[in-house]
Amino acid sequence: MSVIEEELSTAVPSHPEEIRSAFELRLGKHITLRGSARITPAGVISSGLAVAAMVLALGYLASSMRPRRF
Repeated sequence: MSVIEEELSTAVPSHPEEIRSAFELRLGKHITLRGSARITPAGVISSGLAVAAMVLALGYLASSMRPRRF
């Protein structure tokens, strides 16, 4: 039953502007890793804002750790 539901969900995207990606990574002869991801444009923007906020916070912390010369 779950296989049928999975096939139906891949046929109809949940969001019209959904971005999809899939990959397959082979490690040696017997190990294969498969993965997939879905994201919307709003998710891309939200991720970018989160990364920018973290970079600004880390930059502030790094600048406060330096010894100051007066």
